[in-house]
Amino acid sequence: MNSVWAALAVLLVVGVVPRFTTAADEDPLQDFCVADPQAAVTINGVTCKPAAQVTVDDFKTDVLKNRGNTANANNAVVTAANVFNFGGLNTFGISAVRIDYAKGGINPPHIHPRATEILFVLEGELYVGFVSSNGTVNTLFATYLKKGDLFVFPRGLVHFQLNVGKGDAFAFGALSSQNPGVQQIAPALFQPDIKDEVLEKGFRIDRWIVDKIQAKFRP
Repeated sequence: MNSVWAALAVLLVVGVVPRFTTAADEDPLQDFCVADPQAAVTINGVTCKPAAQVTVDDFKTDVLKNRGNTANANNAVVTAANVFNFGGLNTFGISAVRIDYAKGGINPPHIHPRATEILFVLEGELYVGFVSSNGTVNTLFATYLKKGDLFVFPRGLVHFQLNVGKGDAFAFGALSSQNPGVQQIAPALFQPDIKDEVLEKGFRIDRWIVDKIQAKFRP
């Protein structure tokens, strides 16, 4: 009997643990499940539109067609195609973005909590990188990308892109989640609701510096 339980334990570890440690979105259980934005039911995802109401147009979008407006503090803009504006992605575990950068533009340090991202440079030159989280060692993996280069940012790690070329830049990204999420590091932390002492000690800076940075991110 002990050998039976041992065998079951091995199967559990081999078959289940990798699933939890490497999986992104769950695998679909039907051919498609076009998101229904009108549904009142809240689930871990988006409910399906009735199959009889699905058309070929649900699987097509031009949301990434046009250049984004880079007239902002970052001189760059991310345009997303995810389950909320492209219902045909629902349950497929993928989404996409286009990123437009004016000269000197930056996609600031941020994370995608639910997705790995692969970035393809279509125009310009970018300085890109991510920081690993192996133990207490924060290792920077950074490089320069030119037109035609491809780079991957691991899921959940802090990463960034900076336009270092002589003009505008343009890149396309694919992500391994229909709703990858995004959280920019600086605005998330330097907000007035977080006690100043936390930021002073966490970043080892003076309070006046905390106040000055917070002022930059007030609405």
